[in-house]
Amino acid sequence: MRFHFEQGPIRPPSESRSLLLRFTRNCPWNRCAFCPVYKGRPFSRRSVGEIQADIDTVRAIIDDIKTLSWSMGEGGAISAPVMNRILTDPAITGCYRHVAVWLYHGDGTVFLQDANNPIMRTRDLVAALRYLKEKIPGITRITSYGRSATLARKSLWELREIHEAGLDRMHIGLESGSDTVLQFMDKGATAAQHIEAGLKVKEAGMTLSEYVMPGLGGVRWSREHALETARVLEAIDPHFIRLRTLRVPPDTPLWDHLQSGAFQTLSDDEVVREIRLMIENLHSIHSTLTSDHMRNLLENLEGTFPHDKPKLLAVIEEYLALSDDDRLLYRLGRYGGALRCVDDLPAYRSRLATARRELEQQTGKPIDALIDELGRQYL
Repeated sequence: MRFHFEQGPIRPPSESRSLLLRFTRNCPWNRCAFCPVYKGRPFSRRSVGEIQADIDTVRAIIDDIKTLSWSMGEGGAISAPVMNRILTDPAITGCYRHVAVWLYHGDGTVFLQDANNPIMRTRDLVAALRYLKEKIPGITRITSYGRSATLARKSLWELREIHEAGLDRMHIGLESGSDTVLQFMDKGATAAQHIEAGLKVKEAGMTLSEYVMPGLGGVRWSREHALETARVLEAIDPHFIRLRTLRVPPDTPLWDHLQSGAFQTLSDDEVVREIRLMIENLHSIHSTLTSDHMRNLLENLEGTFPHDKPKLLAVIEEYLALSDDDRLLYRLGRYGGALRCVDDLPAYRSRLATARRELEQQTGKPIDALIDELGRQYL
């Protein structure tokens, strides 16, 4: 278990990106490394004692920052002057700054890092959660990732105990409701396990987010992927459905399938149509759909079922109704970071058309290939 103390942008004294906090075994003020993807790291379980030691380190940093605030005449408050001192001092480490930014924002949200914290023995996870809430003041919410296969094996009683110890939210990577797709991707869970796990998490009292991956079925299973994912979501009715459009990183099994022709990715327009099919088949849920990632073409595809279903479909139709050239320009602007939704396009159309011509001239590549390269940066 590792900790991500969630935060928004800090203004003033400086802007801050979301950081992933991973504790290591160095000196007290330098016990973290920032690493969003744990590639190549072998699976291991950390003892409760190790986790508590990390929590003690965070508490010691908090106490030290409060002492600094008093010494500066700020009365213990984590004010802009205190933050300026911390963020501009080259001797202060990233871990220390990270905790300071978390205190500065004051919303108290914590994300337990790594992919599957519920794999811990229930008594150990409960002990770690209780210790975290005991030692770190001001925590308002704790969130964790969890795998459906693991959560399905937990009893409802265990999940309720975990929730009562402090775990408020669970994020599950559903990705697809199609057993065909799940098996091809070696997901390690079935549609039935996804349903069982999701329902248990909700019944235990936790807020549930299910992550769906548009495009994961590829050309061959696109329709099945959309319809079966809708079926599973209907059965679970999670609090949140979060879209994470497929991008295939090199050096992965799916990349090998892509190179061999065993898997064919959808175009952006085909992905949008697949999402439309999924939404059309969500009839009786009350989930909130979010598109909160740059991998997603339509960031404004957000709303709560059933009330906002017509609005969601209208967002999709607005994009698909664009001319071929405008859809190209929109995709270029979206993955280039300039656009959030179709309504942004008119203000940028002229500049994007110029950028398209210049890119094609400079690289000699067709614009579709260049847009795909831009999209891959958001793996």
